[in-house]
Amino acid sequence: MPTLSEISKIIAWCEFQIKKEGRLVQVVRNPFRDEIAWTYRHPLIEINRPLEVADKSNLVYDSSTKTLWRFVLGEWRKVEPDFEVKE
Repeated sequence: MPTLSEISKIIAWCEFQIKKEGRLVQVVRNPFRDEIAWTYRHPLIEINRPLEVADKSNLVYDSSTKTLWRFVLGEWRKVEPDFEVKE
């Protein structure tokens, strides 16, 4: 479901939030819920919160590795782009 451009857009927004607010750890409303379909079920984005304490219904952004995480089927999984089949 996720495309590389969607993931990159969310990561860039998270990086902007860190610089704008001047705080490394934040919990913010997900502005992409209506724009990017697969993010609809994640009401918040937790920036730099440890996975151990993050809410399982939210997206989590880790700025040290520049990765997004979401809780799927009982475990935290890195959000990676789907494969594209080009003919």
